[in-house]
Amino acid sequence: MSDTPITAKSNSALYKSIAALTWPIVLQNLLSAAVTSADVIMLNFVGQAHISAVSLAAQYASVLFMIYYGLGTGATMLCSQYFGKKDMRAIAVVEGIALRFSVLISVLAACSAFFIPRQMMRVFTPDPELIAIGAEYLRLVGVAYLCWGVTEIYLAVLRSVGRVAIATALNTVAFTLNILLNAVFIFGLFGAPKMGAKGVALATSISRLVELLLSLLVSHRSPDVKIRLEYLFLRNKMLFRDFFKMALPALLNDVSWGLAFSMYSVIIGQFLGSDMVAANSFVTQVRSFATVLCFSVATGGSIFLGHLIGDNQMEEADRAASAIMKLTVLSGLIGGVLILLTMRPVLAFARLTDTGKGYLRIMLLINSYYVMGAAVNTTLIAGVFRAGGDSRFGMICDTIDMWCYAVPLGFFAAAVLKLPPMWVYFLLCTDEFVKWPWVIGHYRSKKWLKNITRDNLFTDSAG
Repeated sequence: MSDTPITAKSNSALYKSIAALTWPIVLQNLLSAAVTSADVIMLNFVGQAHISAVSLAAQYASVLFMIYYGLGTGATMLCSQYFGKKDMRAIAVVEGIALRFSVLISVLAACSAFFIPRQMMRVFTPDPELIAIGAEYLRLVGVAYLCWGVTEIYLAVLRSVGRVAIATALNTVAFTLNILLNAVFIFGLFGAPKMGAKGVALATSISRLVELLLSLLVSHRSPDVKIRLEYLFLRNKMLFRDFFKMALPALLNDVSWGLAFSMYSVIIGQFLGSDMVAANSFVTQVRSFATVLCFSVATGGSIFLGHLIGDNQMEEADRAASAIMKLTVLSGLIGGVLILLTMRPVLAFARLTDTGKGYLRIMLLINSYYVMGAAVNTTLIAGVFRAGGDSRFGMICDTIDMWCYAVPLGFFAAAVLKLPPMWVYFLLCTDEFVKWPWVIGHYRSKKWLKNITRDNLFTDSAG
């Protein structure tokens, strides 16, 4: 079991319990951000076309991540509460349900990357050079997709039972290896060929394969949380209904949001030019570092809340949610200041045209406050609400916000009004603040605070 306590009798103990789950996730998210930043930094020495092509091709990985995150969230919502209830059998069944979906999606994504990579790139850009570079990247990165579907679900289950240190250790090895192999294959170190964008893809696939092998080793030595083929065939009607009821809205929420955010890249790539694409590549990396702390608070806080709610400690869970919100606001402020502090060195480092650097400067300023909007919404929608089994509200809120407001507004501003690129980008970055009144109102209503576990799951009538 986990060493993380699921009670907190004082404010200091409460913050310590949240921190115990959050700090390993901070490290994990920092390393994840470091990998994508390393891609941009190293490709900066290869050329702007390679940066832009990888940035666009990586949008498919972003969508896949949202799918796995949605499935993993569905598993976490149930597993964290059943861990609070100390029902490990239910956790194994939920893991198997999530794996059935993730493996199928991984196979479909990998086959697409292997066989139709050029068509995948044409979605984002008409530029023949970017299409050619991106297609080579996708063909090689397909192997990573196959591994990713298994490891993301397993690590989500590990985190849901409080074993965030183990999950972080596995990610640390994979991400560190990825960065080292990036350098080897991009620049042709130690006799390896200089592969540019293809080197990024090869490094990603090798590191994800190693992560899968290490996950299997951890599973073999774990007393209860394992990766087993037979989990794919475990059946329980009530758990499947609960998973479907909670994971499907979370999955649709994350995929809808991820696809909509990818539409931002389509708008930038199709209408705003290659300078904007390259500048956006740098902005994305800076923002990913700036949001590490607040997104980690959301993940760690969600696990802690799930343990409390599953153990029927509702008043304690309400107090914990309030503490998590305070930490979120603080982390959002820290993220904004971080962007402002890194602006000058990022501008000095980026090998962009003068126009691209002008775009980059303004985009960083916009993101210095944008991270606060993202911090509050992510913590509440993907953290607090889902800890109580409420994934439906976030799905509805994000879908309306992104597909009825932000994406249409972006296309209209860029394609019809033909506004200057910075005005289009500014309008796109209003998406997080538009939904604040509804998200904060739902938090205050406490409708999300529910115990979703069941008794007598494995009687004959339940199976």
